Amino acid sequence: MALPVQFKAVQHHLRTAQEHDKRDPVVAYYCRLYAMQTGMKLDSKTPECRKFLVKLMDQLETMKKELGDNESVSQEVVGNAHIENYALKMFLYADNEDRAGSFHKNMIKSFYTSSLLFDVLSVFGELSEENIQQRKYARWKATYIHTCLKEGETPVAGPLAMEGEEDEEEGADGGFYDPGPSSGGSFRGPQPQVPPDQGALGPGGPAPGIGFTPGPGPGPMGPPVGPGSNYNNIHIPPGAHAPANTPAELPPAAGGVRLTPDDFTLAQKYCKYAGSALQYEDTATAVQNLQKALRLLTSGKE
Repeated sequence: MALPVQFKAVQHHLRTAQEHDKRDPVVAYYCRLYAMQTGMKLDSKTPECRKFLVKLMDQLETMKKELGDNESVSQEVVGNAHIENYALKMFLYADNEDRAGSFHKNMIKSFYTSSLLFDVLSVFGELSEENIQQRKYARWKATYIHTCLKEGETPVAGPLAMEGEEDEEEGADGGFYDPGPSSGGSFRGPQPQVPPDQGALGPGGPAPGIGFTPGPGPGPMGPPVGPGSNYNNIHIPPGAHAPANTPAELPPAAGGVRLTPDDFTLAQKYCKYAGSALQYEDTATAVQNLQKALRLLTSGKE
């Protein structure tokens, strides 16, 4: 079924879902969930939009049943971590390529797709300020590098001041954003190998801030997922969304320290991000977050 013109804003989120149906069904599921929620806000009354949304809801229901045993779908906290980790992995891959001066369509698409996945994080609640800045920077970088290559110019490698329409649209102050080590992580480590052709870029295909033309079908994209993608010392800051299962009545912690609901929420986040760090084999960050959780639970202080 053709995408109604009213839903043009989510066309690339749906394309990302299609590309990940086999590669990572959890990413595909949440991309469609974001598209459905956004579509409901855009237009749920006209017949073509209503028909499209009903079909999308049926597809989501089918996927949810198929992924019923997957904690990333059944538990929002785990799903949130899954999508954020995936977005950060693509962001870091593209940022490493950018800093190395290696400009190509794979890294452009990785930048742009990571910005779409930061959009998708909004299904779990309000985005953290860090995620908002990463989304803005990734989308702007993709636009900037794509435009430079299209016009036969050499892009400036690494972080630089953001200018142009993307800043104006998002209310930016034209400031400098460096997603590197000063933002809480070192991007040292082996560079992932770029798979061949992950989708064409072209002048057509209007998208917010960049002109991507969807490829003929699913294909490899971004950094490979697995043991080979080892980023050392990645620090993922706690987000702004709290898990829904925080108990109403909270028992005193060990040692007679009485914790608040916010303390339990923060401790859960530290544990979640410790688990996320272990996915990147980053033991230092995992230990650091676990120590923070333990200190908070035993003393009531961060």
